[in-house]
Amino acid sequence: MRASSRILASRSSRAASTLTLPRDAGLATDHCACAQAATCGRWVTQSTWRSLPSRRSDLPMVCATAPPIPESTSSNTSVSTGEAFAAARETRAGAVARAEGQEARRAELARDCGEQFECPPPLLPERNGFDAQALDDAEVEKATLDRLAADRERIGPVNLVAEQELAELEESRLAGAAERDELQEAIHRLRGSIGSLNREGRVRLLEAYEQVDRHFRSLFTTLFDGGQAHLALVESDDPLEAGLEIMAQPPGKRLSALTLLSGGEQALTAVALIFALFLTNPAPICVLDEVDAPLDDANVERFCDLLDRMTAETDTRYLIVTHNAVTMSRMHRLYGVTMIEKGVSRLVSVDLGGAETLLAAE
Repeated sequence: MRASSRILASRSSRAASTLTLPRDAGLATDHCACAQAATCGRWVTQSTWRSLPSRRSDLPMVCATAPPIPESTSSNTSVSTGEAFAAARETRAGAVARAEGQEARRAELARDCGEQFECPPPLLPERNGFDAQALDDAEVEKATLDRLAADRERIGPVNLVAEQELAELEESRLAGAAERDELQEAIHRLRGSIGSLNREGRVRLLEAYEQVDRHFRSLFTTLFDGGQAHLALVESDDPLEAGLEIMAQPPGKRLSALTLLSGGEQALTAVALIFALFLTNPAPICVLDEVDAPLDDANVERFCDLLDRMTAETDTRYLIVTHNAVTMSRMHRLYGVTMIEKGVSRLVSVDLGGAETLLAAE
């Protein structure tokens, strides 16, 4: 042994052998196993311990400051040390298992981070502008996280076909905008056409109105053997929207509207207006139904004279429905319905012009 070592042994009392060595002895050492191991800090060498003649294989190495270990408690000390080692091994195994679980969790989170954010975890804070110094305490951050999670839940599930639906809606919007532009252009063209038609219609209407009014004035004077009448546009300055008023003044009366005249005067005024229209724009055929009914015999003669004049001046064929004998006598041909036998009707046609020719020949 070295000179600086001191060995204390007691064979009779079977006390624990002690050995005190400096820390820098340069030999293999182990911690002291005395009762003050937590604060002792002394070291003993394995080789020196084995060289002691009085050492016991079942006693731990203790320093010189430790009290002697009674022989009765040596077995309890060995049992307690074994239990401590077993507990330490179990604790270490649990820690290793937890570390492996955390490592697996870290790898899973890293994989999810790469799939969701397309960014490795070390670069994620810098990419999202995360500042660890700006974090509040745990309770505030938890409340913020709960609020954001609730907001996300209120938004609802993510629509995975939103982009496709947006494209379809955009296409529909563009198609609708194109149709709207076409409709607006068509409206502008239609309004332009309507404006052109209105302008041309006003010109033509005024021309026709002047012609009809001129013929009406002349025919009214012929039928009434005097007096005057004219047409007037009322209620609007626009000829297309204005109304037409017939103003008549038979001989010996004041100028008034058509509604203030008697029945016969109204009938003759209406006949004058009808013939004025046919003089302005002739038609192939004209049908007059009972126009001579409210007229007396003198006015019937005037009506028939005017009818002869109209026949000579126009190519219109006039069909008169009448029961007046004077009117029938002035016609060229008569068509009538007779009933020779009860329940049997028969159409009869009489050519008055041919009959007059035959009578003249006889």
